[in-house]
Amino acid sequence: MPELQLPPLGLYIHLPWCERKCPYCDFNSHEASVIPEQAYIDSLLADLTEDAHHARGRSIATLFIGGGTPSLFSAGGITRLMAGIAARIPLAANLEATMEANPGSAEAEKFAGFRAAGINRLSIGVQSFQEAQLQALGRVHNGDQAHAAIAAARSAGFQRINLDLMHGLPQQDAGLALADLATATSYGTGHLSWYQLTIERNTVFHKQPPLLPVEDALADIQDAGEALLAGTELRQYEVSAWAAPGQQCRHNLNYWEFGDYLGIGAGAHGKVSLTDGRILRYAKRRQPDAYMAAAATEMQVQPQWLQARDLPGEFMLNALRLNAGFHLADYTARTGLATDTLQPALDSLLARGLLLQEKEHIRATELGRRFLDSVVAEFLV
Repeated sequence: MPELQLPPLGLYIHLPWCERKCPYCDFNSHEASVIPEQAYIDSLLADLTEDAHHARGRSIATLFIGGGTPSLFSAGGITRLMAGIAARIPLAANLEATMEANPGSAEAEKFAGFRAAGINRLSIGVQSFQEAQLQALGRVHNGDQAHAAIAAARSAGFQRINLDLMHGLPQQDAGLALADLATATSYGTGHLSWYQLTIERNTVFHKQPPLLPVEDALADIQDAGEALLAGTELRQYEVSAWAAPGQQCRHNLNYWEFGDYLGIGAGAHGKVSLTDGRILRYAKRRQPDAYMAAAATEMQVQPQWLQARDLPGEFMLNALRLNAGFHLADYTARTGLATDTLQPALDSLLARGLLLQEKEHIRATELGRRFLDSVVAEFLV
């Protein structure tokens, strides 16, 4: 394969514990009344030491601390973690450092400490502002705490805040969904993740399904919500993300643009490119206890070198999530493959009105976005 241009490098850090597991959640999260914070941070830094060679001279452009509920960690712990990262791999001068946080009162009290530690973007898991909806979702916070958390984030000095909001909730109609959306946009935080609740395997909701809106009602919510958002400064740039100009999540954009990222923590995933054309995907041990018990050299599991036949599907699975799509030159730069490896599928999808090509630029049409899984499937082996 030809030599690759190394893409930007991100870092994902997984903090896996929650106060209570939500019935819809299929993430690698675990309930805990006591978190082994110091031991886990020791493991994270040993993990990063082992992975540091993957940086290949690059600095970390973006980092994202997800979970679980990362805001259950202390401000001192996050300060130590950030300092340890900087000691192992250089951080870019314009680093975007995002941390997920729950709106609970105890977490919000730490926001100023997280900001002082170097976190400059906060993603608050609101999900809904309404008591009945929050209870149906099994959330541990209430509506008042959701409002208070946004105020606390601003008071702590966060200028970049994302609000996570769900729709299609149990017994939710368009009026209730739009009320949540109107409340979220009224804060003018600059970024919104707005997505439909889906029932995933290995969740309580899968075993005991709640009463969800029917398909026509979900379509009404989506259409009405997009109309409401069109009247704000937010513009959709990805399947479930809206942002004001300059407020897009750079870390997530790096995923969708098939960039590189290291992954540390229980169950974290990484993807790294080598200049010789090879691309590695890997994951870390999923169970927190097993992850912490392993030596640094034993934390990684399931390393996979992507084959040339895998790359069209891998690239499209990410790039077509973006409203803007991708430039054909980016495909070659990220995969090392000539664009003619896409041509048969492209020709078919263009003819069916599912993709649109403008010179060297490809994106999904509105119809294509509606059936995005089927579009991407055309590129899978």
